[in-house]
Amino acid sequence: MINKVVASAAEAVADIGDGVTLLVGGFGLCGIPENLIHALVDKGPMNLTVVANNCGVDDFGLGLLLATRQIKKMVSSYVGENKIFEKQLLSGELEVELNPQGTLAERLRAGGVGVPAFYTPTAYGTQLAEGKETREFNGRRVVLECAITGDFALIKAFRADRHGNLIYRKAARNFNPLCAMAGKVCIAEVEQLVEIGELDPDLVHTPGIFVHRVVVGERFEKRIEQRTTRPRA
Repeated sequence: MINKVVASAAEAVADIGDGVTLLVGGFGLCGIPENLIHALVDKGPMNLTVVANNCGVDDFGLGLLLATRQIKKMVSSYVGENKIFEKQLLSGELEVELNPQGTLAERLRAGGVGVPAFYTPTAYGTQLAEGKETREFNGRRVVLECAITGDFALIKAFRADRHGNLIYRKAARNFNPLCAMAGKVCIAEVEQLVEIGELDPDLVHTPGIFVHRVVVGERFEKRIEQRTTRPRA
């Protein structure tokens, strides 16, 4: 019987080497594969290209890989609350390709379903469209955007079975299903592992056909990127 479960996060990322492209799920600090990121910090691959909505914060999430200077290029839509990201960007140490958030999501989805490129009106006439092909459809100017694929996808799910079928929890779904489809090797970090047949097929968000390895996380820190409250009346 197929069993995609590996013993540890270190084993799951053991073949990730220098210069690869990683697609990393999450939105801010929500639904990020934190154990896999820690394992990458320990393993130490360099010159990584990372595709993710943003880069975490200074001391958590993908920000840890920035702090160790393992990331050469970020493809993302938001610099966020990360001062290391800002510093490395302004100094020219980090190459950054900014994308509108919906465009980034669609580039990943296109890569996952085999569509090489698509047209979108988003960013037409801005600096983000410079050097890209443009056309007009029905009187509307659009920009050609290329699909994104990666060598590895690192994603976070709530529940999985041994075949790699995944269920995400609420907003933690975010970019994770898109990254799962677009990575040549998909590694899923999960909170709960169940036996075959325990998942309702109608509730599965990512079928196991897209997933190559499953690891149960050893720790999960439910952090909030930026807490905003209003004063008491």
